Amino acid sequence: MRYAFRLAELLGHTPDRRKRPGTIKSIVEHTGLDRHQVASLLKNEAKYIPLEALSRICDYLIDHGYASADQLPGALFAVNAENFWELLARRGEIEIVLGVRENPATQSPDSATVVASDAVLFGELLNGVSTLGGAAKHQGSSDDDDGKKLIVPMPDRIQQSLVWSPGEVSLEDARGRATEVFDGFVDAQGDRGMVCIGSVKSNPVVELLFADAFGCTPFVTEDDVDDVSARSCPFFLRYRDSDPQPGGASAGLRLSKNEDAPDPGFYYENDDGTWSYAGGDNKDTALVFYLFREALGRLDMVLSGFSGRATRLLAKTLAIRGEEFWPPVYEEAGVQIGAYLVQYDNTDTKPSRDDLLFNPGGAAEIMPLSREAIAKRIARR
Repeated sequence: MRYAFRLAELLGHTPDRRKRPGTIKSIVEHTGLDRHQVASLLKNEAKYIPLEALSRICDYLIDHGYASADQLPGALFAVNAENFWELLARRGEIEIVLGVRENPATQSPDSATVVASDAVLFGELLNGVSTLGGAAKHQGSSDDDDGKKLIVPMPDRIQQSLVWSPGEVSLEDARGRATEVFDGFVDAQGDRGMVCIGSVKSNPVVELLFADAFGCTPFVTEDDVDDVSARSCPFFLRYRDSDPQPGGASAGLRLSKNEDAPDPGFYYENDDGTWSYAGGDNKDTALVFYLFREALGRLDMVLSGFSGRATRLLAKTLAIRGEEFWPPVYEEAGVQIGAYLVQYDNTDTKPSRDDLLFNPGGAAEIMPLSREAIAKRIARR
């Protein structure tokens, strides 16, 4: 069992330098601890914590009203997840974000719809969180060494947020609503997770999440970078010509100014810096991405199929093979990042009604993306 030190979470301290209200200075002045030691504790990077230092931190939290004496030191520690579904289930709150489309016949928010494939994935997500992917019944029925029933982790609250899909309303309105939702999540305090269902084509919060993760400007295209190595994200969604094409760092029409992306679908960077296409040989593709900041207890996640069919198949894959999206491909300095492309065969046949009801998602290739490609971009921040 691994524990995380959640000082930053209790203080509402963010890694964003623009939003730090002198937290380190305040702690140092009150406790007399070394500045580097405090910074290490806030980042959950400390190898050990002397009891004297722990006592002073507890005094600071009590004196400044962040916690009461009876809550400490327990409130400073949290259990880290050991599998994909537990990563979600251990969050205190989960916000699930879906894109909605306006009915052109009525142009009324009351008739706006969520596409069926997103609804299928949403349902499977709820099932996975509430049952730990089917493992909860086994944990809940077992005892620890003292004969006590093991407690199955479960969020205190799960909420749904809806945002406008690009192309359904003006880009300004779609981006405005997405920014409102994402900023509200980022500014909140406490252990929390956000799961965005859909790609940037249908859910503009996805672009904001990727921009925040990799330190780029959201809704600004990178199709014109001089070289593909300058792209901010280690993966890239190439639009279909018929798709809505909102500008963004994580999607577009070209890999760079001098390198084309001829086929629609996902592209990704390899260990050696070259880029590959994930959609060849009639394959359909989905993306699973998550970033967990241990010190904040904050989880950002995207579950995205390139097509509606890939989205439905991803729901089944998560249900029966969720353990294969763990461990994270990158883990350093209290940050865990999982990034996987999932390939599905036989996309040359037309969708049928059976595709909506029966999803053979087990027949998939799950591809962890390059740790080196992710690490290089994290280091740029």
